[in-house]
Amino acid sequence: MSERLIFFTRYPEPGKAKTRLIPALGAEAAAELHRQMTEHTLAQVKPLQQSRSLTVECWFAGGDRAQMQTWLGTDLVCQPQPEGDLGDRMAQAFQTAFDSGMKAAVIIGTDCPELTTALLVEAFQALQQTDLVLGPAADGGYYLIGLRRLVPDLFKTITWSTDRVFQQTVDIANNLNLSLTTLPMLTDVDRPDDLPVWERVRTADHAPQC
Repeated sequence: MSERLIFFTRYPEPGKAKTRLIPALGAEAAAELHRQMTEHTLAQVKPLQQSRSLTVECWFAGGDRAQMQTWLGTDLVCQPQPEGDLGDRMAQAFQTAFDSGMKAAVIIGTDCPELTTALLVEAFQALQQTDLVLGPAADGGYYLIGLRRLVPDLFKTITWSTDRVFQQTVDIANNLNLSLTTLPMLTDVDRPDDLPVWERVRTADHAPQC
């Protein structure tokens, strides 16, 4: 089955990346944190390409395609995010995937360092039987959404960047009689209080392997 994994990120420019962490870390350190978390996320994605018929695309904000490929590699498809709110941009990313023949597509961000290769595999496996996969975030949003076809209503009338995003999406799915698989709740690293989550994951990444 042809599948696509799309991750949304931005070029790690100081002052424009992880802005809610700038008061605690400073602009340079916040941008560096964003760079590290994006690279950590991509490291979770790459093993999927060895075991699945999977294409990976980076939809980015800030910078340009050359800067993104210098950073993340020239073998990675990098696509500038279109105009519009988050819902508009995700809907277009899904539409592009399905227009190119994909049978399943998953969108993630790069703010959730607890997201693992195993959870990504679980999401794609669930899409063999279910219409919608969601990974709820502790702040009330979601860190992952997967579909087998574009359902535009899932991206409308959502109050983005609030603690109601996940529940509003579930309510719309229920109203549309979509089958839903929910992954474990994880924490996005957006605010200073979330930083211990990244430190825990980073420490585990660098722990000696027995």
